[in-house]
Amino acid sequence: MKSMIFVASMTAALLALPVSAQQGPAGVPGAPGLAETAKAAPPATQARHGRRGPPDCSGAKDIEQCKARQEAHRTAREACKDKSGAARHQCMHQQAKNFDCSKARNPQRCESRKLAYATCQAKTGPQFKQCVQQNMPAVDCSLSADAARCEQHQRAREQCQDKLGPEHRQCLRNVLTPKK
Repeated sequence: MKSMIFVASMTAALLALPVSAQQGPAGVPGAPGLAETAKAAPPATQARHGRRGPPDCSGAKDIEQCKARQEAHRTAREACKDKSGAARHQCMHQQAKNFDCSKARNPQRCESRKLAYATCQAKTGPQFKQCVQQNMPAVDCSLSADAARCEQHQRAREQCQDKLGPEHRQCLRNVLTPKK
């Protein structure tokens, strides 16, 4: 008799197992009605997905440059608003090439960077970065606020120019940090 009760209770438990493992309306196992009690997150806590808005230029070192950069980005977004995915990415890069370097902090450096980007446009990833580094002219350290530090960084860039990625960063660290 006891074995018969045991077998009957085990059978009932095993038959009820698939029913209890089914998903409830909220996608949570065994939680019927949870979807009705769960509330959507308020708009302020939802992810903004890149819609941060323009940064506040009042704290920038060069307020005019900050506003010029915002204006350039706004015009690029307007020009590419009807595109999406890779086409939008390509459009934004094309608009960046059209940036007016006269509004940049260092117009000569801006022009040389645009030229280096044009030279290296066929490359991607680490090879692109290395190509740009090699095609950029050396910085004039006499115009820098800290000429000794500028020259130290130039030497580090020259010593590490043949390395890529983590090796490049480690090389820069080794050259720039003082030996203890």
